[in-house]
Amino acid sequence: MRFLCCFFLILSVSLLSIPADAQPDSGRFFLMGSGVLQLKNLRNNREAGVRLLNPDGSFNEADFKTVDWIFGFPTEEKGEHISPRLLFMLSYFADRLAPGKTINIESAYRSPEYNEKIRAGGNNAARTSTHIDGLALDFWLEGVDGKKLWETIRAHNCGGIGHYGGNIVHFDAGRPRFWEAATSGTRRLEPDYNRNLYLSSEFDRYMPGEDIRLALSNLSNFQFGVRPQVEVFRSGEKRHVIASLPLNHGDDATCLPIGMRKASRFLTATLPADLPPGRYQLKLVFCEKPFLQMPDEAYSNPIEMSR
Repeated sequence: MRFLCCFFLILSVSLLSIPADAQPDSGRFFLMGSGVLQLKNLRNNREAGVRLLNPDGSFNEADFKTVDWIFGFPTEEKGEHISPRLLFMLSYFADRLAPGKTINIESAYRSPEYNEKIRAGGNNAARTSTHIDGLALDFWLEGVDGKKLWETIRAHNCGGIGHYGGNIVHFDAGRPRFWEAATSGTRRLEPDYNRNLYLSSEFDRYMPGEDIRLALSNLSNFQFGVRPQVEVFRSGEKRHVIASLPLNHGDDATCLPIGMRKASRFLTATLPADLPPGRYQLKLVFCEKPFLQMPDEAYSNPIEMSR
């Protein structure tokens, strides 16, 4: 608990704030639409139009909170927003397939308890669903065939995209993958053992010397630890370590405990000030694993360094 207290004090700063010398938020992701979204949640009847970017290119904090409200996401409890990467990718595809049309949401954020209730009812819901971490939505666009929407997103290999028939698709900012009803595997009964965990960065693009936040998703168990360093590799070249970065955790433990979901979402480090431009991945090593089947390590999505 001593570690967790220090940990969350360090992370009390707004998650969407960035250094003054960093590039505008408008360049943070590889796939970014206009950030203008008309959202309607058909489950709670909440609806609003939002602009995720201010005129100067910075994130519009007020409208991110509006998105959280529409998704039913408990912002204060979680200490973060619905995934900005998810929202900007959603904007990217909506701008191209149905510009100006309403994004109709069938399922947004799910609490772990609600997700289990859905599974118990025999519905398509994974035990470690990305909906639980605010990374996913099930939606449809007026006038757009669901199979076409699925195929369009699938072609970009940018996240999880599932189609169960009809016009509704599942879309998430997790590991790139795709499925249809017959291949979803959502009703598997065997234990997960954290085998499907995914490590991702908050943004896609960073500046040298900037803090980077890493988060774990798709976890089935939180009684494990992480080593207090992350290693940096050139993307696709995992044998050669470019740098080893200490986690900003405020503790000198050799195995940092991850005892709750929130702790798994806030692993921060400072990128080297002399890191050359290019694409990189970061590796996190696990310790005190509760299951032999749990991976020993996880590699992040590619990030891009620029100046």
